[in-house]
Amino acid sequence: MSSIQMPAPLAPAPAQGAPAASPYPLAATHDFGLIRAMAAISRASGALATAALLLMALSMCYEIFSRYVFNSPTAWATEISGYLLVAAVFFGLAGAQASNSHVQVELWVDRLAAPARLQVELLGQWLALLFCVVLAWQAASFNVREYVNDTRDWGLLSTPQWLPELAVSLGMLTFCMSILVDLYRLRPPAQAWRRWLAPVALGLMVLALLGLGAHTVPLAGGRLDWGMAAIAAAVAVSVWAWSGTRTLLHVLAVAGGCAVLYALARGQPLGWIAALLVASMLLLLFLGVRIGVALGLVGLFGVYFLLPRPQLSLLAERAWSSTNTFTLTAVPMFVFMGGLLLRSGITSGMFDALVRWFGRAPGGLAHASAGAATVFAAVSGSSLATAATLGKAACPDMIARGYSPRLTYGVAAAGATLGILIPPSIPMIIYGTTVGASVTHLFLAGIVPGLLLMACFMLGVLVWALAVPGAAPPARRYALREKLAASRSMVPFVAIIGAVLGSMYAGVATPTEAAAIGAASAFVLCLLRRQLSWKALVEIAHDSAKVTALLLLIVVGASIFSWVFDYLRLPREVVNLIQGADIPALWVMAAMVLIYLVLGMFVESIAMMLMTLPVTYPIAMALGLDPIWFGVFLVLMIEVGLITPPVGMVLFVLRSMSSQARFADIMRGALPFVLIILLFLGLIYAFPQIVMWLPQQVK
Repeated sequence: MSSIQMPAPLAPAPAQGAPAASPYPLAATHDFGLIRAMAAISRASGALATAALLLMALSMCYEIFSRYVFNSPTAWATEISGYLLVAAVFFGLAGAQASNSHVQVELWVDRLAAPARLQVELLGQWLALLFCVVLAWQAASFNVREYVNDTRDWGLLSTPQWLPELAVSLGMLTFCMSILVDLYRLRPPAQAWRRWLAPVALGLMVLALLGLGAHTVPLAGGRLDWGMAAIAAAVAVSVWAWSGTRTLLHVLAVAGGCAVLYALARGQPLGWIAALLVASMLLLLFLGVRIGVALGLVGLFGVYFLLPRPQLSLLAERAWSSTNTFTLTAVPMFVFMGGLLLRSGITSGMFDALVRWFGRAPGGLAHASAGAATVFAAVSGSSLATAATLGKAACPDMIARGYSPRLTYGVAAAGATLGILIPPSIPMIIYGTTVGASVTHLFLAGIVPGLLLMACFMLGVLVWALAVPGAAPPARRYALREKLAASRSMVPFVAIIGAVLGSMYAGVATPTEAAAIGAASAFVLCLLRRQLSWKALVEIAHDSAKVTALLLLIVVGASIFSWVFDYLRLPREVVNLIQGADIPALWVMAAMVLIYLVLGMFVESIAMMLMTLPVTYPIAMALGLDPIWFGVFLVLMIEVGLITPPVGMVLFVLRSMSSQARFADIMRGALPFVLIILLFLGLIYAFPQIVMWLPQQVK
């Protein structure tokens, strides 16, 4: 299972694997002064991330207003928005850590008794600290070199790059502090000298790194360097001081074992190296290491041991370049918009309207759930937000009216997956940014498949309602007057959909700016309905910044991980192998589906996409597939992962919405819709124009 939190209005306290369900309490009452100070700095870091997100929304809205009202486009909005995204991501990491929001695979960890789970959690957190300390060191060194060289941005502002890059260094520093706070609270040392030994060791490490300067100093002329030696020694002493000898042995076994294996693998055949990369990744995920950190750790071992010489500076460069992308600013804006829409309270009215229009059909409420998911998907960009909406507005009403729990939660889970297929879509934004595909064309390509898949879900509901006795109550007929009266609640959704998609396809705004327009529209709607206070606005922005941070930490880790893959030419070798074997394209795609289906059972969806793209994308291009079509295919496979147990994120969001819902019912209810999605994949493979027709019309 994976642990993730959406913004506060999107979902209440998650059920299994979330902070509230932790098997061990955080011993905040035993904090000493330094820990309280670091916790306060972490909170301040979260406040900076919140401010950066709000400023980002304002700057993009101002750019659009200035361009089309005064015909005076700004010279700074695009560049500044990218810098603010970097600040929101890296300053938001500490807040995400403090609320235990970072995504991890807990399939095995959940089954452990509390003492064993505590040991595994300590191991994962110390490994995370090791990676974050190295990245913070390299980011600071990168900052110094950029300052000395007076490196400037290519944009019109010609910004000295060390200024915005400072957010990476300071953000990683506060992230390290937040991890240390959690480590101390997980198992506070009894002796006072042990409490201070770890801070002293880490302080001496910082002094040593400052003394070494911004460049790597080799240790005895070999591959190792003094900086990494200082970090390894300080972390080892800290582990022993705060968590004991057993935890130190665990950390040494995992980190030291990986280091030895990677060092021995250098120069070996690519097949062995690829197996080592994949095996170490699966090991870290199996141990519950946060997914973004696990990707980054594998990348760290790769750039340090597998290359002809270590290139640790790559960590900082990848962290900066993978987040300083204007297109990705759409991610926090769509998350923010989803939080505001749920705060406005209009979602229940939309569901009531659809109930009246579909009430006559067998399983009418279930049809309404699928329709409501489609409408909300067109404004949210998030399947988790859509799942939370359905879980709050639709599922309790369906259960109360006599629908079976399996049908109720099955159709809600299936409908939620439409949140990432029907535009806007956060995974499509990340995919397009990663491979260089047009996000606008990806959004267009998702419309027809999204509507057809909704129809397939409705057909599945109809068959279920007719074939399974007692699954749905008798249908009810509503008068036309009732339907029209209820439809007034759809007007706000239609207006926001028009604002977001209309501005984008009319050429008024880029997909990123359209996200800001959507967030501004949702904000105005909340004000008109008097559902928003300043405190609530800040809370929604703060939680949106945390979600953005945890998502883009995965992007950072995947960027480092994929660079190692590309440098070692592993994707090209796989492509050459497939081409040399002359395997039919259908078999290759079937193998991809099987791989994604298995991965989706254990790995979070966006992480799964970013982990596999370095290999699957070149294969798809070698087969002659269109990047836009492959993007839709990949999103459909992510949809399957979202509702496939045991990890299925949507299943856990739905479970968290009701204390009475049985997870077994949710899981079994979703399985028929998994089959529908897989059959739909076959349909778009046989008829690719289902995906490509609309983008081709625009081209």
